Amino acid sequence: LLLLLLLLLLLQSTALSASAMTPPKKGITNVVIAIAMEAEAAPFVEFLSLKEDNEFFPKVTPFKAFRGLYEECDVTVVTNGKDEVHGNGVDNVGTVPAAVATFLALQTITSTTSSPPDLLINAGTCGGFRRKGAEIGDVFLTTAVANHDRRIPIPGFTDYGIGHIKSVDVPELANSINAKTGVCTTGNSLDAHDVDEHHMKENDASVKDMEAAAIAWSCELHSVPHFGVKVVTDIVDGEKPTQEEFMENLGSAAKSLQEALPKVIEHVCGRHHHEL
Repeated sequence: LLLLLLLLLLLQSTALSASAMTPPKKGITNVVIAIAMEAEAAPFVEFLSLKEDNEFFPKVTPFKAFRGLYEECDVTVVTNGKDEVHGNGVDNVGTVPAAVATFLALQTITSTTSSPPDLLINAGTCGGFRRKGAEIGDVFLTTAVANHDRRIPIPGFTDYGIGHIKSVDVPELANSINAKTGVCTTGNSLDAHDVDEHHMKENDASVKDMEAAAIAWSCELHSVPHFGVKVVTDIVDGEKPTQEEFMENLGSAAKSLQEALPKVIEHVCGRHHHEL
């Protein structure tokens, strides 16, 4: 019996020694930030002194990547670039360019570093819902995303069309930067009609944008945790026309985004996902 006790103590001591020698798993050190419009991205890129990487995306794409080191984190900001297909030169907004740009960015980083990024943050402007407490200039962190314009009333396709995807939980971050939280609903139109209103309510949306659900979908394919940082430019259920209010507040919203994003990066870098 004494020999058995000594053996158990020896095994326990060996296990503890091995545990002490095992280095702790690293926190978040590689972050991608997906931003649709260049006007939204420019202040943040300048603040972090990120440099454009012309080799990051395939030459055939219009997407842009800006990379650098901040707070011991590898940071990659990707934007959708300008329209070349129709020759308008406007920002490539909407779900298609957002999904493709995000997928390629995650694929490129995974192939060059042998592991996917630790986190993707979808940053940008959005419409907010007064009924959910949104005001112009508010910063929202997403709790989930969904589509409000993929209406497929066929058995088995309804849930796919809505495409509800949960965001990584970030309660500490929300408290740290005094942000509101809620679901972001995505559609490919800036305005919203009655049928959209119905589905946005069904999604329990606090904010509305044109990319978040598509970006989340690409993240899910790569198993990359994600959440959104959205600044309100217009009130969806308000009195002003969306396009007028959006243009009126875009500049100030981009500034608010630039102020919020460094705080977000400082908070997430080095932490583990359960600490966000």
